[in-house]
Amino acid sequence: MKHPLERFEYCPRCGSHNFAINGVRSRHCSKCGLTYYANASASTAAIITNSKGEILLTTRAFEPAKDKLDLPGGFVDMNETAEEALIRELKEELNIEVTNPIYLFSLPNEYTFSDITIHTLDIFFKVEVSDDAKFTADDDVASAQFYDLKDVNIEDIGLNSIKKAIQKIKNTTN
Repeated sequence: MKHPLERFEYCPRCGSHNFAINGVRSRHCSKCGLTYYANASASTAAIITNSKGEILLTTRAFEPAKDKLDLPGGFVDMNETAEEALIRELKEELNIEVTNPIYLFSLPNEYTFSDITIHTLDIFFKVEVSDDAKFTADDDVASAQFYDLKDVNIEDIGLNSIKKAIQKIKNTTN
């Protein structure tokens, strides 16, 4: 695995080329003393089920994993809680209003975009919606539909953390 900071050659404080990898998640500048850490970016995902116990999966409209199944959600913006991010992302991707997402678990992931791998911590929430809720695919979602968990092929899911989450949910419902 490539170091997450390998493409950063110059110190962001002083511009020195003396900006060397310093352990697993940082670079250190020997000129000005800055140690810069690469921490995981936070991302959210919604486990939305209906009264039949089916799960809502989306189809990704863009890379990475274009045309693969996914859970709705996305990155947490600065100065935003994970819950606020999930609510915003569900509005952007599915045009639905939700309240009170319930934290379930988190999983690490690697998300490659523009040829750079971003390490993420994906935070999964349970979200309840009424059976008559209408979803409109938008933003980076091509489509959305409910699936019976037993019919979901893990290999049809694009991102590793989402595969692990769906498998975890399948294991707890069997």
